[in-house]
Amino acid sequence: MQMDSTTVQLIQVLEKTVSPDKNELEAAQNFLEQAAQTNLHEFVQRLSGVLVTAAASAVSRMAAGLQLKNQLTSKDPALKSQYQQRWLAIPVETREYIKKNILEALGTETNRPSAAAQCVAYVAVAELPVGQWNDLIPLLVSNVANPNSTEMMKEATLETIGYICQEIESEVLESQSNQILTAIIHGMKGSNTSNHVRLAATSALFNSLEFTKGNFEIESERNFIMEVVCEATQSSHTQVRVAALQCLVKIMSLYYQYMEPYMAPALFPITLEAMKSDIDEVALQGIEFWSNVSDEEVDLSMEEGEALEGGRPPVKVSRHYAKGALQYLVPVLMQKLTKQEEFDDEDDWNPSKSAGVCLMLLSSCCEEAIVPYVLPFVKANIKSPDWRFRDAALMAFGSILGGLEPSTLKPLVEQAMPTLIELMYDNSVVVRDTAAWTFGRICEIIPEAAINETYLKPLLESLVNGLKAEPRVAANVCWAFTGLAEASYESTETAADKQPETYCMSQYFDFIVQRLLETTDRPDGAQANLRSAAYEALMEMVKNSPRDCYVTVQRTTMVILQRLQQVLQMETHIQSHSDRAQYNDLQSLLCATLQSVLRKVTPEDAPQISDAIMTALLSMFNSNSCKSGGVQEDALMAVSTLVEVLGEGFLKYMDAFKPFLCLGLKNHAEYQVCVTAVGLTGDICRALKNKILPYCDEIMTLLLENLGNNSVHRSVKPQILAVFGDIALSIGPEFKKYLDVVLQTLAQASQANVDRLDYDMIDYLNELREGILDAYTGIVQGLKGDGSTPNPDVNLLEPHVPFMIQFITSIARDREHSDGNVAASAGLIGDLVTVFGVTLLPMIDNEPIMDLLTKGRRSRTNKTKAVSAWAAKEIRRLKNTLNAPSSWSPRGFGIVKAAEESEYAPAG
Repeated sequence: MQMDSTTVQLIQVLEKTVSPDKNELEAAQNFLEQAAQTNLHEFVQRLSGVLVTAAASAVSRMAAGLQLKNQLTSKDPALKSQYQQRWLAIPVETREYIKKNILEALGTETNRPSAAAQCVAYVAVAELPVGQWNDLIPLLVSNVANPNSTEMMKEATLETIGYICQEIESEVLESQSNQILTAIIHGMKGSNTSNHVRLAATSALFNSLEFTKGNFEIESERNFIMEVVCEATQSSHTQVRVAALQCLVKIMSLYYQYMEPYMAPALFPITLEAMKSDIDEVALQGIEFWSNVSDEEVDLSMEEGEALEGGRPPVKVSRHYAKGALQYLVPVLMQKLTKQEEFDDEDDWNPSKSAGVCLMLLSSCCEEAIVPYVLPFVKANIKSPDWRFRDAALMAFGSILGGLEPSTLKPLVEQAMPTLIELMYDNSVVVRDTAAWTFGRICEIIPEAAINETYLKPLLESLVNGLKAEPRVAANVCWAFTGLAEASYESTETAADKQPETYCMSQYFDFIVQRLLETTDRPDGAQANLRSAAYEALMEMVKNSPRDCYVTVQRTTMVILQRLQQVLQMETHIQSHSDRAQYNDLQSLLCATLQSVLRKVTPEDAPQISDAIMTALLSMFNSNSCKSGGVQEDALMAVSTLVEVLGEGFLKYMDAFKPFLCLGLKNHAEYQVCVTAVGLTGDICRALKNKILPYCDEIMTLLLENLGNNSVHRSVKPQILAVFGDIALSIGPEFKKYLDVVLQTLAQASQANVDRLDYDMIDYLNELREGILDAYTGIVQGLKGDGSTPNPDVNLLEPHVPFMIQFITSIARDREHSDGNVAASAGLIGDLVTVFGVTLLPMIDNEPIMDLLTKGRRSRTNKTKAVSAWAAKEIRRLKNTLNAPSSWSPRGFGIVKAAEESEYAPAG
């Protein structure tokens, strides 16, 4: 075939996309980008031409396929959708030409995996959902079934099917699932099939399992699929075997309720055999199968419990496969635990790590039943001369803690304490690491066993000693301190909101805090997340500190403040990206720690250090690092804590801080920053009360702009609405000037509608409603004022009351409303009743609202219960007033009179 000069040039450029010469490579990439921008249609057409040309080099064909695929899809969902729309906008004849080329290229390449397969798949993913290229699936199926198809053709076609199944919404292909399954099974079963074809078919089956639901519901078809998959797990070809086992793992998650007939004769022996394999990939899938079974059965038992509570039969029930298999699984898992390597990479997933996770899941699933199978191994090996067996015993012990009842667990752990403490000094770093991790688990799950008098001192000594160990050990020690601090605090006999005078760690507190501060400063702190683990532990120690440790808290506050000031001076020395990242992380950690210590500072001490803290935070806002969203967010949160501690005393910083608050409110690109700034605005209003007035115009303008701006992330909007309520409460009757625009905004927001099939959107709708209700409540209370006689300004709301009640009624009628919605609705009803009196009764004395209040009184949340009971009591009081001989109310003549004359006064 004769190629034109442009195609020859394109082939030469494509060949250079794998050039070892950096200049050639860059030139090739620039040329291709330019070609795509200049004339996309011609570019993709020519790429498809190179892909189908057998005479072109393998490298150029593969590169052409890759370039073409990159014009059709992207990992970024928004871009991907944009590329699909762009493809569908290409004229039909051009698309048909390209599709003909890429289909003809299938099975003609000499490289694996097939580039043509990806191109066909991504065109299909764009076209099939909009009802185009309907003859593709039958065509692919015939490619596989045709006895004259080459091995390469079958393999590339099955790869195509696999890619399509992986990328497309399952309902698009449901009607063709039989055809697809026929092709896949054909590829998996053929007696003279090559392993390449089998692998492509098995991988395609894995990707198609979601939409073959209909086939799994029919027993004969299910039996056939299971037979083919089980057969493939016996392949002598490792990759085929692994892919088949992956299918079993996924089938177990998707179709658990159908698996009983296959469990004993096939699934159990196949997966147990796989677990024992010396080939890591095979063993991992075997272990993963039982991890999945345990996960599934934990969920099922929770569902059964909920169904019992609700007095209904459960949809699916657990068959307790995990419990039945325990005696066979546990010995194999123990064996795998002993296969760890001294220098295993933290991120490498291997059978030893997988076995530990599987044991944890089995323990959650089977609870006490696992103990007799694990304990003998632990006892036999915890003092083994071989570090691998000591470590495996420790790992097994730590892994089963989560599923056991405290009554079983406490004596077990107390008995093991001396040995565990001893293992913290082991000569193997792996064993010390696992020992520290086990203490972290103990402190989280059964902390009372760790803080008993006999062992507390030697335990703390071993942990403090562990802080000097390798980063991975020290990081786990920090986690243990986090749990210990909380447990020690909670073990004191004081009222929930009272700070205890002392606790069991008081005498060691200062020493531990000093060691943790040293740990945060270790030069190797970036390894194993040690620095952030040490700061985390420090925060928990301070947060859970009793009164007699206050001097240390004061000192720590000053240390953190000094460090923040020092860090800010380091900015000029930053040279690389990694320097910048570490520097930003450090600032964030210091801000978070500052919050923790500030909350413990007494109201008398706070003003003495607040100037220095605010100066440091302001210079942080001024620095370059605050251009990174994370740092800006943490700095705003630190200011929020300062506001909490200082109350009205924060006013003196308002002029200096306001520009940075406004910057945060305008940061639409990083919506977490914007959300934090909105929340902080509410905190400042509550703290400063009416002293916030001079700043309100600017703040209100920014908040309203954000609401009207579609590029602002949706999660910001409910928070803004709630802040309107905070502002109204703070400035009271002065809120009048914003009233019309805010009420109009709330009315618009209350009309929002969302996709009821998307749970995230239902949650969002409930957040939005709560924000609206909070705003109305703040406005009603703010305009009413806090005097015994309501402020006449509250009458401005009168025309809007029917709308508010209608909004509450619509929430009451919506079955998807949240507990927060019920509480906020009840609060608003109660406020409206106390303000507008008897005239409100005909509007609220109806079934939906009364049902809502009844539901609220039965809520498990104390706040919802209390608010609903109060609102119901206020309504009862009104009814009694109405039925009393005189209908005058003691709440102030003007407002009752106005209410009685309003348009919705009861007749007669």
